[in-house]
Amino acid sequence: MDESLQALQRAQGTAIDLAVGYGPRVLAALLILAGGIFVGRWLARWIEPALARFELDPSVRHLIARLAWLAVIALFLMLALQNLGVELLPLIAGLGVAGAGIALALQGVLGNLAAGFTIVFTKPFHVGEYLEIAGVEGQVMEIGLFSTTLVHLDHSRVVVPNRKIVGEILHNHGRMRQLRVLVHVAYDADLAQAVGAIREVLRANPRVLPEPEPVVDVALLGDYAIAIQVMPWAAAADYQAASGEIQQAVVEAFRRAHIVIPLRALNWPAAG
Repeated sequence: MDESLQALQRAQGTAIDLAVGYGPRVLAALLILAGGIFVGRWLARWIEPALARFELDPSVRHLIARLAWLAVIALFLMLALQNLGVELLPLIAGLGVAGAGIALALQGVLGNLAAGFTIVFTKPFHVGEYLEIAGVEGQVMEIGLFSTTLVHLDHSRVVVPNRKIVGEILHNHGRMRQLRVLVHVAYDADLAQAVGAIREVLRANPRVLPEPEPVVDVALLGDYAIAIQVMPWAAAADYQAASGEIQQAVVEAFRRAHIVIPLRALNWPAAG
């Protein structure tokens, strides 16, 4: 019984010594960490709205704010460990070696990340614009730090790694695209009437943009027909639908006006 009491007293004494010796340091370290959490949250809340003026994607703004928060927490954690007497140089050296190994293993991911930051800050394209890049094309749906998502005309999604975009030739059509439809009429047709009918079709189609003004003129004098090129502008998302609607409406308008479309010309390519 006496031995148990003595052991308990020794444990209490050791605990008191530790509390007296390390208690203030532990308390200070906890206060430093609490301060880091507060500063990190404040910085993240300040950074995210500040980045809005750079027209960054909301998900990118949130990620950058999160990285800033983690950087602040890491800094204050190092200060807290230093306050506890932990040697930081060996710790940093060990983290550096581990970081080099991780970077080697994740070089593809890090390459996409670096390319993502390049896209974010150079802004070669924006959400809603129509791109042709790396053998694929589509409307930009999302710009992330690791990949960019395009929506194809058939509504399928194409995810392009950012490192495949940076440094490559990129064709940015913008938010609108110009259609090119060839309409063929017989040589004895009234060209002015045909062009007027086509312009009426374009004015009646809500997908056709009034500006820039559509181009409607003679493109080719063929063996059996005169080819009229119809080149209106439409929003990138309406490109395919507008092309089909315009061609159908032109055929119907020509039938009403008795404008002949030569049969031989029907086998020619209608769009470029």
